[in-house]
Amino acid sequence: MRARAIAFGPEALRTSAQPMVRLRWLGTAGFELACEGRRLLIDPYLTRPSLGRCLRGPLRPDRDIVHHYVPAADVIVLGHTHFDHALDVPAIVHRTGATVVGSRSAMALCRSAGILAAQLREVEPSATETAAFRFGPFELECARSEHAPIAAGRIPFPGDIDDAQGLPLYAHQYRCGTVLSTTVRVAGRKIVHLGSAAIPEAPAATEPTDLVLLCASGWHASTDVPERTVRQLAPRAVLLSHWDDFFRPLRRPLRQLPGVRLGQLVKRLRRADADVAVGTVPAFAPQWL
Repeated sequence: MRARAIAFGPEALRTSAQPMVRLRWLGTAGFELACEGRRLLIDPYLTRPSLGRCLRGPLRPDRDIVHHYVPAADVIVLGHTHFDHALDVPAIVHRTGATVVGSRSAMALCRSAGILAAQLREVEPSATETAAFRFGPFELECARSEHAPIAAGRIPFPGDIDDAQGLPLYAHQYRCGTVLSTTVRVAGRKIVHLGSAAIPEAPAATEPTDLVLLCASGWHASTDVPERTVRQLAPRAVLLSHWDDFFRPLRRPLRQLPGVRLGQLVKRLRRADADVAVGTVPAFAPQWL
């Protein structure tokens, strides 16, 4: 079973008298949400160096590619600081002046890149806390989450990024840091971004989620990801991300990472809730919510 493309139309998630929200999937776990002239990025990663480059030397953003695909941003949320989430963030901030919301490791990375303190919002919630921010039409709520144990049952590159480390960093120096899930409320919609396929156990949802942006990579290494997603978030739609080979450059067609088992994930999500819409969207193609 394959994930079908979700066809979001003008009325798909819209409530009456609310402005439109534009969504773009940026590949990997990256998304852009735009509303009322403001742009929110989550985990934008465009450079996509090859596996060989990741093994041989330090990683540098491809600024031409980054600026082509994300020419503007007002706020960037970093769910965690592995290179396939965080590498391009400083380059985007230097170009756009965006504010960064993220963990202690995210702040250390940005400071090492010369980002001003006024542009940084540190988030280190406990297991029972959340951190809330408002940026224009976007209300953000960041909660502590988990990373899937995808490296032989372990989290790859655990720990924090140290303030003393300068850029550029090797791939293994992009330590995971605290993992965050982000709830975005904008124009009457509730959107939840899960940038890694692990969901801590929590009470069942008391209100529905319009759209869950769910990481597919490594979901089978975690406990009951499809069932917890449905039970804890009550989604109307699930948009799958981080299923693509992020070592493959954007100039080539996207292809699925080996071992993602996307069809099994779709099947279990639908088994948990037969009414939930599950699928994918093309990279960079605007979707209207």
